[in-house]
Amino acid sequence: MSQVEKKAGLLRRTSSSKKPLKEKVVLMYDEIFAKEDPAKNNPRFWDELFLMKVNLEYLESKLESVNGEEVQRIQDNINSLFHHCVQALGEEHQIKVVNALQTLCALFRGVHQKNKSASGFDIINMLMGFDKAEQRMKDLMERLDSLLCGDSSESLKSLCLKLLLCLVTVTDNISQNTILEYVMINSIFEAILQILSDPSSRGQHGYDAVVLLALLVNYRKYESVNPYIVKLSIVDDEPTLDGMGVVLHQALTEYNRQYKDKEEENQGGFFSTLTSMVGSMFIADVDEKLSVQTNEAILLALYEAVHLNRNFITVLAQSHPEIDIAVTPSTPTPTTPTTPLGTTPPSLDVMNNPELPLDPNLQTSNLLITFLKYASIVMQDTKDEHRLNSARLCLIILTCIAEDQYADAFLHDDNINFRVSLHRMPMRHRKKAPGKNIPSRPLVCAVLDLMVEFIVTHMMKDFPMDLYLRCVQIIHKLLCYQKKCRIRLHYTWRELWSALINLLKFLLSNETTLLAKHNIFHLALLVVNLFNMFITYGDTFLPTSNSYDELYYEIVRMHQVFDNLYCMVLRVSTNTGQWKEAASKVTHALVNIRAIINHFNPKIESYAAVNHISQLSEEQVLEVVRSHYDTLTLKLQDGLDQFERYSEQPKEAAFFKELVRSISLNVRKNVSLNTLSQDVLLKEFSTIS
Repeated sequence: MSQVEKKAGLLRRTSSSKKPLKEKVVLMYDEIFAKEDPAKNNPRFWDELFLMKVNLEYLESKLESVNGEEVQRIQDNINSLFHHCVQALGEEHQIKVVNALQTLCALFRGVHQKNKSASGFDIINMLMGFDKAEQRMKDLMERLDSLLCGDSSESLKSLCLKLLLCLVTVTDNISQNTILEYVMINSIFEAILQILSDPSSRGQHGYDAVVLLALLVNYRKYESVNPYIVKLSIVDDEPTLDGMGVVLHQALTEYNRQYKDKEEENQGGFFSTLTSMVGSMFIADVDEKLSVQTNEAILLALYEAVHLNRNFITVLAQSHPEIDIAVTPSTPTPTTPTTPLGTTPPSLDVMNNPELPLDPNLQTSNLLITFLKYASIVMQDTKDEHRLNSARLCLIILTCIAEDQYADAFLHDDNINFRVSLHRMPMRHRKKAPGKNIPSRPLVCAVLDLMVEFIVTHMMKDFPMDLYLRCVQIIHKLLCYQKKCRIRLHYTWRELWSALINLLKFLLSNETTLLAKHNIFHLALLVVNLFNMFITYGDTFLPTSNSYDELYYEIVRMHQVFDNLYCMVLRVSTNTGQWKEAASKVTHALVNIRAIINHFNPKIESYAAVNHISQLSEEQVLEVVRSHYDTLTLKLQDGLDQFERYSEQPKEAAFFKELVRSISLNVRKNVSLNTLSQDVLLKEFSTIS
């Protein structure tokens, strides 16, 4: 191509009657989309191409516009473009590497966008030629690995991760992305671990690295052996696991901080004054404003680490400075109003400060505390499917934690106490709890608080049955550990008992509506068996004998709820119908609760009659209870301290499949290789020849 033509390609004609000339890189793309080999008449074609600033929009749209016949005609050129992109990644000229990475991203996106219905094999064939695909992808993965692990600039490493995220998320269903078979064979797992173990690299790229790892772990995880699952499950390198924990901790902390800022913003000024004047009629509106999108990708990464790697459990307890305070960045990070809170990585000022100075008055935190605070936010609002799934994932993570012996030991350690300020849903019938003067307690108290809070705040027509089942099961697993280890936890158990009784009351009041959608007897059985745990084994884990007396007091005081429940389950179990067996189980489970009620009620009434008291005080009722324990007969119930351990497959497989699809779509939107980032990259490397 002559110098005149080169120069003209960058000029715009002044005549309004004629179209402007195309930029040179666009002309070169057009040559690739012609039938002839573009290097036939210009041997330096590929060298020149990668010196040109990539026009992502044009290249992607060109790939999407080709029809079936044209694909066959230009396939050799597309294959050649892919091959030369991979070759360019080994160049010393950094601008060529940048342009090759961006071109590969456009290739992956453009070809998949055009061929959504095509098989994975057809897409591989169009991109690189099926007979050469194995070698091409091997070369690509080796060069990306080399760039990520070598002395490349941070910008190049970032671009490599963006390309990998682009590749992983080009299909809606990650498991249908056949190209990822080559990413399984040519693993970049070690490169990801290296990023996470190095504080400097982790600060720059940790967020993308853990999201990438979480997605790769979910590729065909139920259909074949996924090497990323195998490798993640056996990682025992402390700096690497700690690094992963730091990234997750900082991402969740940043979300919590942003939520807190938004909450305070909504509570300030005229709105706050107006609300105090007219009561809480606007609480629903405030809550709606605070219903911000969760960061499911980070949540998934936390789940996979907790679920797959026993060693990671120790990371949950690693202490960090409490950094969910307002951080004033030296350079404000621009955000757009359309970006949902929590979907983007934390700002670099947070990520680059893994060790903040410890103020003597500043409490230390850890990943588990940060996660509990995060869960208390996302579990407030479960009105739409997206938020419901986020709450579900939080409870699945807590289920895994509650089943782990080491985690339980840490949760219940009376020598390691924390003040955990959980977020509480605004409700008309209660005042907002003050955040100060929170007692310092073992962490299991915060977990129980979170479960009680959920139980109390979600009794509604659109009843989240699945979440309630998980909540009650988490409480049961914690009680099993306390019973097994004879841990006498100083907790306000009456709040839990009250919440559970109110839940039973709600099920009874809405029997007809709920039975149309749910098996309420299964939940009722779990709740009744929690009471049976306290009745049968409470003397081994309740803190004092008074606590055991208070349990009986609550059962007797609220006997009408248990009586009504018994009448309902007896009615259903004696009739033929789909709930007969389920209701019958609840009938049998109520035997000891009914024995307590039938034993103490007559004695309380007799005490009141003898002493001419119309209404007994709590202390008087407790006195009756204490003096008549010896004549109470209870039946020994088997299996109360047994539970089914969590298993992802098959029960949760469908949930995770849809969750990963949702995360993949979100990551795809946020993988930004726009013009601005191109300009920044090209400016950085413009001095390198």
